Amino acid sequence: MSEFYGPADREQSIDVIHHALDIGINFFDTADMYGVGHNEALVGEALRDRRNRAILATKFGNVRNEQGAFLGVSGHPDYVRASCDRSLQRLGVDVIDLYYQHRVDPAVPIEDTVGAMADLVRAGKVRFLGLSEASAATLRRAHAVHPITALQTEYSLWTRDPEDGTLAACADLGVTFVSYSPLGRGFLSGAIRSIDDLAPDDYRRHNPRFQGENFAKNFAIVAQAEAMAREKGVTPAQLALGWVLAQAPHIVAIPGTRSRGRLEENAAAATVTFSGDELRRLDAIAPPGAAVGTRYAAAAMKALNL
Repeated sequence: MSEFYGPADREQSIDVIHHALDIGINFFDTADMYGVGHNEALVGEALRDRRNRAILATKFGNVRNEQGAFLGVSGHPDYVRASCDRSLQRLGVDVIDLYYQHRVDPAVPIEDTVGAMADLVRAGKVRFLGLSEASAATLRRAHAVHPITALQTEYSLWTRDPEDGTLAACADLGVTFVSYSPLGRGFLSGAIRSIDDLAPDDYRRHNPRFQGENFAKNFAIVAQAEAMAREKGVTPAQLALGWVLAQAPHIVAIPGTRSRGRLEENAAAATVTFSGDELRRLDAIAPPGAAVGTRYAAAAMKALNL
């Protein structure tokens, strides 16, 4: 609604957020880096007279200047505290329900970062703590300092990396796993048939999985999933989202959209169920490592705590 995926309309975005509440969705995820603060302000405006109906999550850690340039990652305690105050102001709220470290800072011990985040809980500015793209080992270290409520990492039919131990660590510690980009940045919905379907300023034009031969090879996965979705009487997006939710009871998915129609389609995925044979079929269609290309460009891949 603020950056990366082509043009968005403010009034339409607010309407979609309100409609999400009306159909029973109550978990909203933003970050200070989305639109360099724009998205926090947008979400805060949309929820202003509905705050008691929403669970509000935001994130810090990706440092950008006012022009949007990425300056790196910070988990320094002073930065944690300052970022929280700025997010509270943009959101227009007194407390953030779930506050994530967006990317782990390799230069700052996770114990120091989470210690500062825990201070925010004690100060009443934050209710619960989360991490994003943190390894199982980092999660365990963080959890020893203060309970981590949620770990957010990319997870979908074409990104199954968390199955290497992160999902199990979350289950062991009682941490909710939040799947972001559960639709493969829209690719798994089947709506993107070629790179020309993306707006000129859509960042996915530079994502390795959307490039050249990679696009064609990855679309072969989508084509098989589409065929299965037709047989099952659901949309490809509902098949992909339903698969994520079916993997474990401690998994939540956060698909993003600017459209009422897509919002309703995604929400209906919560009712999709699978037989054992269907899950095995999807495993065969999109086994771990099936997607071609890294999930981010090289610079962004370096920021992941793998």
